[in-house]
Amino acid sequence: MRGGAIEVVDLTAPLSSTTPVLELPPEFGQTKVFELEEISRYDERGPAWYWNNFRTGEHTGTHFDAPNHWVTGKDLADVASVPAHQLVAPAVVLDFTDEVSKDPDFLIEVEHIQAWKNRYGALPDGGWLLVRTGWSSRSYAQEPFLNADENGPHTPGLSAACARWVAEQSPVVGLGVETVGTDAGRAHAFEPAFPCHSYLMGSGKYGLTQLQNLAKLPPTGAVVVAGPLPIVSGSGAPARVLALVERAGRPS
Repeated sequence: MRGGAIEVVDLTAPLSSTTPVLELPPEFGQTKVFELEEISRYDERGPAWYWNNFRTGEHTGTHFDAPNHWVTGKDLADVASVPAHQLVAPAVVLDFTDEVSKDPDFLIEVEHIQAWKNRYGALPDGGWLLVRTGWSSRSYAQEPFLNADENGPHTPGLSAACARWVAEQSPVVGLGVETVGTDAGRAHAFEPAFPCHSYLMGSGKYGLTQLQNLAKLPPTGAVVVAGPLPIVSGSGAPARVLALVERAGRPS
């Protein structure tokens, strides 16, 4: 890396009080927006130091979904129990920005992944399947990012059949997306509801959300480093997600 052969690409969105969060129907519990509470800032509360308390949901901003996040994985790993070696893994990027620019409700099917495999090769065993949709280019604020109307959010994602295939038949360890959650905006009406969560978590796999800069990654060859906070019994955590990419034309 110091010699320039490997570029480090930050896939993480900044975390602040304006970070978009999932909105559930009002009868359900809601996640908290990110809040900082100042403890001291070089003043009488602490003359030489600045620090804060913070409060937020486990699934706020760029974050990691552990298997116990969903009822199908309730007896599986919490975020502190995810093996460290699975946090560093190869990644592939599937690009659907053109399709999503025409239809924000675009759904990825198994056939789309098979077509990608025919062109680029097999999915990485124990790696990440990252879905680029261009969603991260939207204004990073609640309304444009959730893109909701009276019928609910309109964001791209996987069909139920595709989510099941990724969870049960593909060799990847998890799914990464640019949107606020791993499921499509209208996935509440799928069978099962929220199939990415249901199938992936139930299969002991993981999710990464609100990723940025996927356009800087090649279709194959990147290595992702995903670092969630190891919250004991936690269902997930905000994460700093980095990608290591070999620069074209430079020796490794």
